Amino acid sequence: MLTIKRVATVVSNYQEEDDDSSTSLGCGRNCLARCCLPVAQLSLHLFKKDDSVPIEAGVEESSEEISEISFLHNLLLGQWDDRMNQSLFRYDVTTCETKIIPGQHKFIAQLNEGRHLKKRPTEFRVDQVLQSFDENKFNFTKVGQEEVLFMFHQSTDHKSHFIPNFPVRKVSASPNVVAINVSPIEYGHVLLIPRVLDCLAQRIDHDSFLLAMHMAKEAADPFFRLGYNSLGAFATINHLHFQGYYLATNFPVEKAPTQIVAVEKGLDPRGVHVSELLNYPVRGLVFEGGNSIQHLSHFVSFALVRLQDNNIPFNVLISDSGKRIFLLPQCFAERQALGKVSKEIMDAQVNPAVWEISGHLVLKRRKDFDDASEAFAWKLLAEVSLSEDKFQEVKAHVMEASGLCEADDAQDKLTNMPDLPHNFEPTTSSVDCAVQQ
Repeated sequence: MLTIKRVATVVSNYQEEDDDSSTSLGCGRNCLARCCLPVAQLSLHLFKKDDSVPIEAGVEESSEEISEISFLHNLLLGQWDDRMNQSLFRYDVTTCETKIIPGQHKFIAQLNEGRHLKKRPTEFRVDQVLQSFDENKFNFTKVGQEEVLFMFHQSTDHKSHFIPNFPVRKVSASPNVVAINVSPIEYGHVLLIPRVLDCLAQRIDHDSFLLAMHMAKEAADPFFRLGYNSLGAFATINHLHFQGYYLATNFPVEKAPTQIVAVEKGLDPRGVHVSELLNYPVRGLVFEGGNSIQHLSHFVSFALVRLQDNNIPFNVLISDSGKRIFLLPQCFAERQALGKVSKEIMDAQVNPAVWEISGHLVLKRRKDFDDASEAFAWKLLAEVSLSEDKFQEVKAHVMEASGLCEADDAQDKLTNMPDLPHNFEPTTSSVDCAVQQ
C-alpha cells in the first residue's frame, strides 16, 4: 500500500472538528446530515431541461420573473460575495497576488500563503482510485448550511428558475448542493456535491458527470470552469464532489494545440471526437463535439468510469461552458510516494491537481512566486505526466470504453488551434480580474 504524509486542504469550517461529534437528531448545527437537512429550507436553482438542445445554444432562457438574472454573475458569484461578507472564508483570496509567467505558454501563478495554514496531517492512500466512503472521516454532511449557496436541480420546463427559500424535502430526499470552498483558490470557488445525503464516494458516474456539465452550461461563461480530481490525483475528501471557480483569463491547457486521434463512428459531422494535447508538459486528451450536452457527457463518462475501474488516477477540466472536456491522467502522487520527485519540486509544496495541471499554479512561498519561470512550471507539470507507454494504454482504454474509432483520415488529424475568447469582458462581476499581464 502506498501512502504519503500530506496536509489536507480545509474546504469547510467544520472540517477540523472532532470526528466523533454528535450527528444525532437535533444536533443544533444546521448541518447537511439527515438530522438537519431534510427539514431545512435552502435557496434553489432549477436549470432548464435540456432535451438534447445543441451545445452551441449559448443564450440563456429564463423564466420571466428572473429574466434579468445571470446564473453565474448575479446568483453564484453574488451568493459567494455574501458569504465573504459573513467572514466564512479562511482568508480573502481576492487579495492574493496573481501574475502571468513570461513565456510561450503563459502559465498563471498565484501566491496563496494562507492556504497551507491551519491544516491537520492525514494519511492519504494514493494507490487506490476507488475507496469506500468512510462516515467517520470528514465528509460534506458535516458542512453547515450557511456554507451552502443553493440546491441545483433540473427544472421540468425549458426555463431556469431561482427560488430564494424552498423546503429541501420537496426537492429531493438527497439534494444536489453548491457550497463554498472556505479555502478558495480563486474568486467564486465552489463545490458541487451531487446527492449529498447518499454519501457517495469520490467516484464518477454518468449522472453526476452530466450534472457538472449542466452547471458549466448554465454558467454560460468560458471563464467559469469545473474540475474533478480522482483519489490518487489529489482529491482530498472521499465524498463525491466537483469544484469550480471564475478566472477571467485562458488556462494554458486551453490554448495548447491538439491533434484528433479518435472520432465517433458514423458520418454525422457533429459527432464526438477526441484529440491529444501537443506541446504541453502533461499528456492528455480533449473531448469535443456532439449534438447535445448529454451526447458529449455520455462518451466522456464511459471513459472516466473505465479509468477509475482500472485504478488509473486522473483529473478532469470542464471548459468552455461544457463544450471541451480535458482528461488528464497523472502519476505525481505515486511518484511522490516512491521518492521519485525531485527535492526542488517537493520543496515548492505544490499539489498538482486539476487547476495546477491546467496551468494555474498555486504557490505557497513568496520566493517561489517571485522566481516563478516557465522552465519551473514545465518541470513541475512534467513530473505529473504519464510516460508515453502508459499514456498509450490510457488511450486504448478510452477508445474501447467510449466506442470511438481511430481517426485515420488525414484531414481528421489536422492540428486544431482552439478559438477561445482573449478579450472577454465579464458582465457583472463584483471584482476586477487580478491577473497581472
